[in-house]
Parts: sequence; C-alpha cells; structure tokens
Amino acid sequence: MNIKRIEILAVHFPLVKPFIVSYGTYPKMPSIIVKLTTDDGLVGWGESVPDEHVTGETFESTFHVLKHSLAPAMLNENPCHFEAIHEKMDRIVKGSPSAKAAIDIACFDLVGKKLGVPVYQLIGGRFHKKFPITHVLSIDEPDKMADEAQEKVQEGYRSFKMKVGTEVERDVERIKAVRQRVGEHIAIRVDVNQGWVNSSNTLKALRYLESLGIDWVEQPVLADDIDGMMEVKSKSRIPLMIDEGLCSFRDMREIIAKKAADKVNIKLMKCGGIYPAAKLATMAEMAGIECQIGSMVESSIASAAGFHVAFSKKIIKSVELTGPLKFKTDIGDLKESYKIPYIELSDKPGLGVQVDEDVLSSLTIASCIVESKL
Repeated sequence: MNIKRIEILAVHFPLVKPFIVSYGTYPKMPSIIVKLTTDDGLVGWGESVPDEHVTGETFESTFHVLKHSLAPAMLNENPCHFEAIHEKMDRIVKGSPSAKAAIDIACFDLVGKKLGVPVYQLIGGRFHKKFPITHVLSIDEPDKMADEAQEKVQEGYRSFKMKVGTEVERDVERIKAVRQRVGEHIAIRVDVNQGWVNSSNTLKALRYLESLGIDWVEQPVLADDIDGMMEVKSKSRIPLMIDEGLCSFRDMREIIAKKAADKVNIKLMKCGGIYPAAKLATMAEMAGIECQIGSMVESSIASAAGFHVAFSKKIIKSVELTGPLKFKTDIGDLKESYKIPYIELSDKPGLGVQVDEDVLSSLTIASCIVESKL
C-alpha cells in the first residue's frame, strides 16, 4: 500500500457565532483538508488548522508547505511507516507541525481502514469508554457569558472552559459572574491564552479566584515564559496547565525538568499529529503530569483524530474538542457522537468519520493535486 495521489483543499468553515480568544476573533475557521489515495484505492483524510499565534504557521504558508514540500515527498510512501514518515517530514521542513499533522492524521486513517480497526487500536487500544464534553465560552461581557453558561447547563453540560485574557479585573468579573450563575457544582476551567502576560499579573488574578473552585488555569503567561509558569505554580493553590508553551518533545522535557505545570494540553496541531501526540502523553505519564487533548477548533476529521489519542491513553483525563459543535456546516459526521454531556467514540475503522465531499467542495476556496507518475 503506497500513497499515489494527494489532494489539498483550503476551506473556510462557517461558525455558529464568532470565536473570541485573547489574541483574536474568528468569524470563520480556516482549515486545510488533505485527501490521500493509495494504489489500492483506499482514501485517508487529514486536516491542518494552523494558528500563527501558537506555531507561527499561517493558513497560506501551511497550504504552500503541503503543496510544494510535504505532499510531493509523501508520494509512493507506505502510510504504515509512521516513524519513517515523520523522520522524512522533519528532515524536509523544520517546524510546521500543523502541516505535518494533516499528513499524519490521513496516514492513520488509511492504516486503520486497511486493517479494519479504529485508529485508537493502533496506538494502545481503547482505555476510556467516554469523556465529558466541556463547553467553551468565548470572551464576552460578564452577563452574556453567564447567560450562555446557564443555557448550556440547562442543555446538560457540566463543565466549562472560559476564555479570558483581556485585563485582569474584567476577567475576574467574567469568572465570578459565571460561577455565581451556574453554582458551585459545575466545573470551570479558565483559559487565558497568554493574555495576562507575566507571573505578576497572573498572581494578582489568582488571589481573586482561589475561593471560586476553579479546576485549573491554562497558559496565563507568555508561551516561552516557563520560569513565569514555575513562579505561578509555586505561589498558587490553583492547578496550572500549559498549552501554547508545549509544542515539541523539547518543550515537554523542559516542563518536566522545571516542574512548571500540573497539567499539559496536548494538541495535534502543535506537535505534528497523532504519532507525536501519543509520544508526548507517554512522556507526561512518566513524569506524573496529567494531560488534556485540545484543539484549534477543528472539523470532524482532526477532532476525531484527537479523540482517538485521548481514548487510548490512561494519563489523558480531559478533552476539549468541540469544533463540530461550533460549526454551522461540517464536512463530517462526528457530531453524532456527541451525546451531551458525554462524547462516545464509535468502533468504525480508521477515524470513523464519513466525509461529505459535496459539502467539502462547496466550502473550498482553493485546491491542488499532487500525483505520482510512477
């Protein structure tokens, strides 16, 4: 089984409402879909959702890296050879993890389909039966965030991730408003997306939050400020999670060595796909650090890939993969697996996602094909 044809499709997914975090507002979500076809006619789907604020990749640069560098190099490769494929991609292009993730995910989809097993069977087998779904609250006025949280509690949600990171005082108002509205038995996680910048601002905020029963605070300081994370962790009782500060194995080694976090957020788009994500989870487990699998607001394809990693690893305790719930239109059917307040993964081969190519075509703004002549 060798790769003979690669289609690269640049897509804009319409959102139900704009997604707002500390560093930007997204009225729609740009994504790059990859379709690998083998010499025996099997098709594997992958996805890249780059974020220049996290990995330095733009939508345009990722499309061109795939078109001119990675896709041509994958022609005639056996998708089963995960280690060799990653070694080759790393040799050709430094960084560009979300571009590599698209290739990686499509290869796992292909191999799962070839063997007739779900992807999680390729990386350890199924460990978890289901995960709670966490609803993500975009940055808004305190009362509006509280209104949305109350509405979602009535729908069955039992945990929230609150996006904050504008100014400390206003963010504290947002968090207090949601806690007061939903009560003390609903889980609240706070994601700052680097918005509090440094340990001084962060510690000021945490003093106000320590009585609110916050599960954890995620990436309050700048991504490369591991020492700042260490200081916050040493001076606060609220657990601390690293997100943007963890992309590579080297990052994980530093986090472990400096004991800079209680938890880490592993994202396939930050590390390069399913294969390296599973490795990061193993590194974290060896150090006794709990993991979450998160996302960049991805379609059914990449969201399913993240779930397969999460369901296969004991050390992964939470997931935040809600893209299919935030899209007006998706190209896959993963949304059917969301049974609020839980997500339950199917045992279909590969990623287990059926892609509607007519919908994909309607959302595509640019495309190209790289094909073997052999």
